[in-house]
This record gives sequence, structure tokens and C-alpha cells, in this order.
Amino acid sequence: MDRDLEQTVTLAGARVALSGSESMRQDIIISGGHIRFSAPNLSQRILDMRGFLVLPGLINAHDHLEFNLFPRLGHGHYENATAWAEDIYRPESAPLRQHLQVPKPARLLWGGIKNLLAGVTSVSHHNPYEPSVFEDRFPVRVVKRFGWAHSLRFCSDVRERFEQTPQGAPFIIHAGEGSDVQARGEVYSLDEVKVLGPSTVIVHGVAIEREDICLLKTRGASVVWCPSSNYFTLGRTLSSEVIRAGIPVALGNDSALTADGDFLDELAVARRHAGLCEIYEMATEKAARILHLNSGEGRIQDGGVADLVIVRDEGQTPAEALLVLRPELVLLSGEIKLLSASMAARLNFRGITRFEAIEVEGRGRSYIDCPVTSLKQQTAKYLSKKLLLAGKRVSV
Repeated sequence: MDRDLEQTVTLAGARVALSGSESMRQDIIISGGHIRFSAPNLSQRILDMRGFLVLPGLINAHDHLEFNLFPRLGHGHYENATAWAEDIYRPESAPLRQHLQVPKPARLLWGGIKNLLAGVTSVSHHNPYEPSVFEDRFPVRVVKRFGWAHSLRFCSDVRERFEQTPQGAPFIIHAGEGSDVQARGEVYSLDEVKVLGPSTVIVHGVAIEREDICLLKTRGASVVWCPSSNYFTLGRTLSSEVIRAGIPVALGNDSALTADGDFLDELAVARRHAGLCEIYEMATEKAARILHLNSGEGRIQDGGVADLVIVRDEGQTPAEALLVLRPELVLLSGEIKLLSASMAARLNFRGITRFEAIEVEGRGRSYIDCPVTSLKQQTAKYLSKKLLLAGKRVSV
């Protein structure tokens, strides 16, 4: 079996996720990077997937990819994100100085690896899109069509950025990230400058209160929830009232500067506040809608892009599988990006020499389509040999 599944291949006998609570045994045909449920006129290679559960690739709706080698920074809880940023930003001192010396393309690549190992196939990077990095066999898909501003506090041209957002794309901004008067007023401030609408995606929104909910629903805005990051910096997170208000909510992992770890760690924190099926939707279909991903990301559907995560079938619901997720195989547009050693043997995978092994604390050993050995050597020039990715030790 080759690395790319560009020829027609059938994944046979697996249980396939239909939603967080439903699944069915269904053969999946992968042709040209897309899913087909029937293709009778095409010659097919059949791969036996009995004993496995097929999930849609997960979607991380908020990350800062270049900051995932950094340690968590900050002390105690802050009234707002500005206070946290002012406290930790010491670029001339350790540890920021050493980490910022690592070339940015390498740091971005490590951020992609962090997401891939957690079963993420699409990620929203809250910084400028870097085509030279993201379009050169990057481990995951990075959302390309979007508009963004960091926040009202750090951007003086929010309205201009909103107007420059491509039609049919999301406009993403940090807002309501705190508990003080400034943070509590940011939803209305966005509305006053006319940037609150159906394309608007508010990241964090911890300060959203009951009176804000009606405005957000009227304007059709969405929210990205990053619970572990919120707890670390602010001591609180999005209220249950907001989560259950009918406002579209996706899940984001933020970066290692503030988060507990990777996207799977974020799912575990979210579980304290929401049901499993809610969380499943936040990490799949809802995230795809909020980010305007229109190629079938976030679900397994006929004609959709073949972004798939395959795990062992333990009889669990698809939503339950997220809390113990250990990817055996990850496909991005039908192309293998990760596989376990046992899956490589099962599939007689001939491309294994082009993959490299990586082991991350608590996540096991995988083979990924990435030059991790040279990447680690490049990184070690500036950091200690004890390499941490989202707070977890890495072995290559």
C-alpha cells in the first residue's frame, strides 16, 4: 500500500461514525482524495478494516501554531488577557529569548505535529497564513480563507480588517477574554464598530453575560471555546448558559503558552461542562460550519473530503472514542499522514521508509509524514535536549 490513496481504495468492514451517538458498518471508498459510498465501475483495492472505528478528522478552531514548544507562562489569574500578555512578554529574557530563536517555520511545523498526533486534520491558526510553510506537505490543513484581528486592545484597524475579509469566510477575533469591565464590554464594542455579524467568530468570550447572548444570537455570531487556556489565565471559562444558548460554539486548543496540552487534553476539560455529543459536534461539524469549511470537513459524507481518523473499535460511541482517542491511521484528503506500527504492518505499508517515528509522552509512538529527526536537530540548537511539545516530552 502506498502513502497516497489516490487510486480507488475501499476501507472495508469498519464501523463508521454518523454522529456523536450513531454509527453503522459501512464500506468507505476513497477516490481522488474524496469519500464515495458506491463506485461500482471502478477497480478497487480492498483493505480489511474490521475491528476499527472511522471518525471524521477533528477540527481545532483556534491555535497559535508557532507557540507550541513554549512552556506555559504566567502566574496566577488575571483580570484580562492584556494583563497576562504584559506580564509574560519579556522577549529579551529566558525562556522567551531561546524559544524565539527557533526559526518560525520549524515552530509552525511543531504546531502542526501537535495537532496531527491528536487526530486533528484542520486547524485555524490565529495569525497570518504562511503559504511557504502550510502548503509544503504540512501535517494538517490550515484554514486559508479568513479575516482576523488579534483583539480590540491590540488592533487599531479592526473595522478595516473586517471589511477586507473574503466573502463567505469567517472573521476571527479575541474578545471578552477576561472578567473586568473592559472585557465585559467588548461584545457591544464590536457591535458599535459594526463588526458583529454572521461571519464573526469570537475567540474565548469568557466575559459574555446574559444580556450579550441575545445580541450575539441576533447578529448570528459564533464563539470558539478554549477552556483549559481560560482557566489558566483567567480562573474561569465560558459559562454554561452561553454553551447551551444556541449560539454556535466550536472548540479550540490555543497554544502551549496557556493550554493544558493538546486538543485531546482540551476535550477532557470541555467534558466537565458539556455532554459528549455536544463536544463531538464542537470538534467536528459545528467547527466546520463556523470556519466556513465547505468540502465535507467534520463529517463522513458521500463526496466529502477524505479527512479521517481511524481508531480501534472497542464498542464505544463516536463521542466516547474522543476521550480515549489514540489514532491508528490519519488521512488528510485521502493521504496518509500518520499511522501506528501495528497499522503499518496490517496494511503492508510500503511508504514507511518515507515516514519517521515520533513518541510523545502519553500519546504513544507513531509514524508521521514529517522529517522529525532533522526538525529536532534544528530545534536543539536553541533549546535544551529535553524537548517539550505542548508540555509533553518528545522522543524521536
